[in-house]
Amino acid sequence: MEEQERYMAQALELAREAAAAGEVPVGCVIVRDGQVVGRGRNRREEKQAAASHAEMEAIAQANAALGQWRLDGCELYVTLEPCPMCAGAILNARISRVWYGARDEAMGACGGVTNLFLESFPNPPALVGGILAESCRAVLASFFAALRKSRESS
Repeated sequence: MEEQERYMAQALELAREAAAAGEVPVGCVIVRDGQVVGRGRNRREEKQAAASHAEMEAIAQANAALGQWRLDGCELYVTLEPCPMCAGAILNARISRVWYGARDEAMGACGGVTNLFLESFPNPPALVGGILAESCRAVLASFFAALRKSRESS
């Protein structure tokens, strides 16, 4: 298993934790120099906070672990293409590279709907999509199928 797949597998575990907690299953890890410095999963329902996306949680944890807001030299692995809010936070944190699993045709800001990293912002990260994409899509599809089924039976 390649290094990128190993880190994405960790993000997938966090996505599964989110699903088990009733959250949209998205997980994220942030790595610097081969060390995971931030982990996050969706917690919007738990915290009743719109900004509690996996990437935002992982960025906050990485900021605390490293004692700084700048995350240059860090790589972010996330199971679903970042939305505009998260892409903005990635730009502001100066993360060097983003690896994502599944494309998001509804809210994706890294190619699904638009690509903020192609705009004239300073310090845009390198971007690689499709890492363990099938597994990332499967976790999301399973979650939403179960949600639809539970709504139909209520």
